[in-house]
Amino acid sequence: MTANSFSSLGLRQELLGNLETLDYQSMTPIQAETLPLILDGLDVIGQGKTGSGKTAAFALGLLQKLDVKQYQTQSLVLCPTRELADQVAKEIRKLARAIPNIKVLTLCGGMSMGHQISSLQHGAHILVGTPGRVMDHLRKRTLTLNHLNTLVLDEADRMLDMGFEESLNKIVRQLPKNRQTLLFSATYPESIQSMAERVMHKPEMVQVASTHDESSIQEYFYKVRDREQRMIAVRLILQKFRPQSSVVFCNTKRETQELAEELAEHGFSAVALHGDLEQKERSQILVRFANRSASVLVATDVASRGLDIESVDAVINFQLAYDPEVHVHRIGRTGRAGSSGTAHSLYGDRDGQKLVLLEDYLGRTIQNSALPSQNLLNRPSLCPPMATLRIDGVKKQKIRAGDILGALTGEDGITGKEVGKIDLFEYCAYVAVKRDVVKPALKKLSSGKIKGRTFRVRQIRR
Repeated sequence: MTANSFSSLGLRQELLGNLETLDYQSMTPIQAETLPLILDGLDVIGQGKTGSGKTAAFALGLLQKLDVKQYQTQSLVLCPTRELADQVAKEIRKLARAIPNIKVLTLCGGMSMGHQISSLQHGAHILVGTPGRVMDHLRKRTLTLNHLNTLVLDEADRMLDMGFEESLNKIVRQLPKNRQTLLFSATYPESIQSMAERVMHKPEMVQVASTHDESSIQEYFYKVRDREQRMIAVRLILQKFRPQSSVVFCNTKRETQELAEELAEHGFSAVALHGDLEQKERSQILVRFANRSASVLVATDVASRGLDIESVDAVINFQLAYDPEVHVHRIGRTGRAGSSGTAHSLYGDRDGQKLVLLEDYLGRTIQNSALPSQNLLNRPSLCPPMATLRIDGVKKQKIRAGDILGALTGEDGITGKEVGKIDLFEYCAYVAVKRDVVKPALKKLSSGKIKGRTFRVRQIRR
């Protein structure tokens, strides 16, 4: 038994056995630092980079002390976005699968309020949600938290950035004072310190290094004259490095939309993600990017943390982030889990102060790189390997991913290797297929049946 082994923590046997089947061999640094404190019942502040393993840290703490026989809400996890809430709930369910009869419920906007009320009437042990929707249920008295013993604030800095402070304060006022509070944040500005002082009791502070391994991320900085050259620079970088998937970060919603449209006009498979989009649009964009049917995600910092996006090949900063810590979390989207990646940042004459702050934070001098040759603009853009098909109405008919796969690969169908990710939502499903089999896949699903029923199927294009 090693010092950072999960078996050294005294976890319940069901959790340990499940961790072994999931191949969770040893704790990450933030898990090793926070889990013993969480299991001792202390309030904990955990600061760590994207992908550090903090979700499993607090999830194991919640599950360890959960009383399955008590059908009351015992834990509440608050997240800034629906995407993160869905991701956290999925991780908790995965870690809890060896413990029978545990109910984890998500409460987020963009979903049917009536369906959530019905689910709450049947009880839930763990709630994962966004502050706005949780506050809606408390206001309507469709949710009571009298038996709560643990509150988790996940990506707390992002929740404050998104204007949730008032909702958080109102929620906390309705919770039992005798509870454990866990706060996880990628950065630790004064606003987070102030919140911790209000809602926590003598918290233990754990900070895990936020810098990234330079051997896994090759970083480039390019000086540009004006906005037009910035636009061209993004295209040149994409053409030279040819990433299968990349995230381009902008500081405003308007620039995000304009850059995505500019890239699309020049043949790139680019989609924009920002706060003005409806939830269904956001979900569809993220599905397409995650399943490799869109190659470039142009986003504001809402996508820099907390979204269920696997490691990407490249990150491009259309502008430098205002905060050096945000810069580190942006580029941390690439070079994860032992893979390598590149990070490219554009800056101009007005970015001198940002550069100085970033150099101080990184502890090194930033070297300027030459932009790739203009000749690359004539090069055909890289097509994504997959395409996305949307199937409407599957959830109402209780269609599962296996049913869709079976319908695609049945008699005269495509092969299993030509099918990618399958994502199920409340009103539809998305399935990724190789681009060269789109027509036969579309025909197979449209003219055939899934569990004896026909469904409307169409290809999702920009």
